Amino acid sequence: MTHWFEGPPADHFRRNLPATAAEPIRAFVAIRLGETVEAAISDLIGEIKRPHDGIRWVPRENLHVTLKFLGPAVDTHRLEMLTTAMHSIVARTAPFPVEAAGTGAFPNLEQPRVVWVGLHGIELGAFAARIEKAASECGFPRETRRFSGHLTIGRVRDAHDFAATRKALIAANERSFGESRIESITLYRSHTGPSGSKYEPLATFLFRLHQPTG
Repeated sequence: MTHWFEGPPADHFRRNLPATAAEPIRAFVAIRLGETVEAAISDLIGEIKRPHDGIRWVPRENLHVTLKFLGPAVDTHRLEMLTTAMHSIVARTAPFPVEAAGTGAFPNLEQPRVVWVGLHGIELGAFAARIEKAASECGFPRETRRFSGHLTIGRVRDAHDFAATRKALIAANERSFGESRIESITLYRSHTGPSGSKYEPLATFLFRLHQPTG
């Protein structure tokens, strides 16, 4: 993984790509929440999940907040352009807080496809908008849906036995999982397979600005 400070970002990124990355790759941009928050969310999943509940729950190591899905087959040239833009964005970004609280499902609890934990923080949406704009300027298609801060914790494959899960999610609707200080953003490569997805960090961009104290 590359940690960004100074120097030509495209060169750093190119060295960090695996040798096979000349081929298009599945990629996305995401942030991770703090360890304590992730642990609390993982505990929630452990409380809710049941054998044969028809839901593919996200393992703790895969918990992430996607800010921009770049595509299933992205060429490295466009990724290099984007890393340069992201390097510029984080140089002007201060760490910001995000609270994880509440639960629900998309599109709703009656017809669930994705189970989520809510995310709350004014800066998160604005930061996601800057990443979206930069990606668009690098040739990536714009997202047509409005950004909705959430952390996906499960994907519903069969909703026929969702009643118990729905009840548990409603009960956790006002539950807080804690606050994270977001200090970096990561470009990931996604490897899909029959046993689920694995995420490989290609580059991590550390925020450069510091919030004033006192």
